[in-house]
Amino acid sequence: MADLPGSDSAVREGRRERKRRRTRERIETTALKLFLARGFDGTTIEDITEAADVSKRSFFDYFPSKEDVVAAWQDGFSDALIAVVAAQPAEASLAEVIEAAINAALHAAISDPQHLAIAVLIHNTPALRARDQLKYSKLERKLVDALQARSRGGDEERFRLSVLAAAVVSMLRIGGERWNGGRQEISLERFAPEMFRELWTTLADLGVLARQHLPAD
Repeated sequence: MADLPGSDSAVREGRRERKRRRTRERIETTALKLFLARGFDGTTIEDITEAADVSKRSFFDYFPSKEDVVAAWQDGFSDALIAVVAAQPAEASLAEVIEAAINAALHAAISDPQHLAIAVLIHNTPALRARDQLKYSKLERKLVDALQARSRGGDEERFRLSVLAAAVVSMLRIGGERWNGGRQEISLERFAPEMFRELWTTLADLGVLARQHLPAD
């Protein structure tokens, strides 16, 4: 049987993309190991390219800077969270979807010793800490998109979901600051429910205040 037109090209493209993905993963994995062993500031791009057996040009093809390697790693948390959002039952409430997604992503994170070590590295490195807030804005956008994909609502629904996502991501940011500030005496499995209780209670209280200021029909 004759080959389909373009089939060889499609295979080659698939192999090319696979090779690029593996190269990117090798650079990222190598860089993170060096950051943990030598410190972020103590690791140069030359150190990374030599250890990963790639050229500097190849490094910059994938990452504009060392900071972007860490940012790419951080995207893994949001990607895992969004995947859980999409996998929740259609009948699940927004609160159930959000709690399930965040708890699953946190559980995966704390189960990985390297994840915790990199989180400490970010907290202790001024250059990384300064850019750390960017992950929250990216997570917020992804969360809104994922929640809207479930609801299939219009602009009004997207506004509601955007407000909710902003509150949830703010909870994650504040929770992270509290945790880094000395709450490690309790487990994250206990700490996360505490934060959710505070979030839902605060939103409920604010809802009561908001209703008092709504104009009468």
